[in-house]
Amino acid sequence: MSALEDRLRDALSAEGAAREPSPDLFARVVVGIDQDRARRHRAVRTAVSWAVGLAVAAAAVLALTPRDERGLHMPWWILEVATNLALVGLALWLGPFIKRFGRAYAADVFHDNPLTGKSYIVLTDIVYYLIFAAYILFTLHVAPKDSWENGLTQEVSAGQVTFELGRLGGILLIIGVLHGLNIVLMPLLGRVFSLNRRLPGR
Repeated sequence: MSALEDRLRDALSAEGAAREPSPDLFARVVVGIDQDRARRHRAVRTAVSWAVGLAVAAAAVLALTPRDERGLHMPWWILEVATNLALVGLALWLGPFIKRFGRAYAADVFHDNPLTGKSYIVLTDIVYYLIFAAYILFTLHVAPKDSWENGLTQEVSAGQVTFELGRLGGILLIIGVLHGLNIVLMPLLGRVFSLNRRLPGR
């Protein structure tokens, strides 16, 4: 070994010998393992719940769709209801998913104002669900559009399928853009709050 390696080893050994092991280290490790196990179980339960929900939804659609010797004839309202349910399910899944990974980011940005960071997360959650609710209500249809060309039987057409896919893509685009702006603006807001906190006389 070189002289540098010897000196580094001696320094690290001396520093390690001067340190006392944390008395709650084992307890913290056990808690971390339990939390990781609970997180994995929660992820499995969520995946199973989504799979069961999709299977039930598919079975309901097939049960409600008339059929004859030519095949299935889905009325327009079944696809409309299915799209609305998909939007609601997307909102309920995507909101907690974003919040889960956003907490650490908000805590880092608002490290000087932890309470402000928590309030910011709550307010963004409210805005998120308001946007989803408004989007669903604005794009909801109680009668088929003329541009869908459902025909006299008012069955699902290619125009309606295209429209419903556009609804799903539209909300993903809106949430993606707003979430990107939130990521960019949050550090600026955190800096402003931090400066205000440090100003004299405050």
